[in-house]
Amino acid sequence: MDQLILNTAREVAIAAAYEAGRLTREKFGTLDHYEEKGDHGDIVTEVDYLAESIILNKIRSVFPDHRIRSEEYGENDLTSEWLWLVDPLDGTNNFAVGLPLFGISITLSYNFKPVLAVIYEPMTDRLYVASSGEGTLCNAWPIHMKQSKAFAKARVGWIQGHAVQNEQRAVTLRHYIDVNTKRMMRLWAPTLQWTMLARGDLDAIIVYNSEGEDLYSGIVMVQEAGGVVIDYDGNPFKGVNEEPYLIACHPDHQTYFMNLVKQGLST
Repeated sequence: MDQLILNTAREVAIAAAYEAGRLTREKFGTLDHYEEKGDHGDIVTEVDYLAESIILNKIRSVFPDHRIRSEEYGENDLTSEWLWLVDPLDGTNNFAVGLPLFGISITLSYNFKPVLAVIYEPMTDRLYVASSGEGTLCNAWPIHMKQSKAFAKARVGWIQGHAVQNEQRAVTLRHYIDVNTKRMMRLWAPTLQWTMLARGDLDAIIVYNSEGEDLYSGIVMVQEAGGVVIDYDGNPFKGVNEEPYLIACHPDHQTYFMNLVKQGLST
């Protein structure tokens, strides 16, 4: 992996996230309409497209030979060891109804391994940056996973794919977690939950088949902040997976949350 490319990519991603973030902040609260996308309740707005254009143009201007997969644009069909994953407005539903909970997510992978992540929260002006082996930063300050004292009930983020919202197995597990934790959080903006976990404001995240352009930035954030990301059987998560079922938490708590998931799926 070329470190010079990675360093340049970090600068490009940060600049793109800031510019797209300024746009979303300026446009917040001004929407006249939005469009339904797909059959599962997802939506898209003009701001998604505008923010995406900003990000893609910046990436293309510096890395014209890199692969790109973006939420609205799709893929550019190039062949490259480098792949950019872009969600220009994670939390579009929140944005559309006037909830100031949304972010910009940019990830770069090398040979299908995520190596750089940038998440920007425009309404709080918090920029998260994580690179392989270099830790996670929030506004240039290092952040780390927190080891909670023994908890009777935990604060857990739940992230679920649109296509499996009503799958009985998902409903059963979601209900079990809801009644057996202190809080089960669903923000409609997964990247914000990943940043909360990375900085220690959540105890865990449980992912139920929610693969998307925004997933891998959060995983890099948590891993570089000292967390673990495993599947439901405890195997370390590596690379990419089209149907991820994951647990992310502090290393000392993985047995606790694995048991929570197993109990929830067996009820």
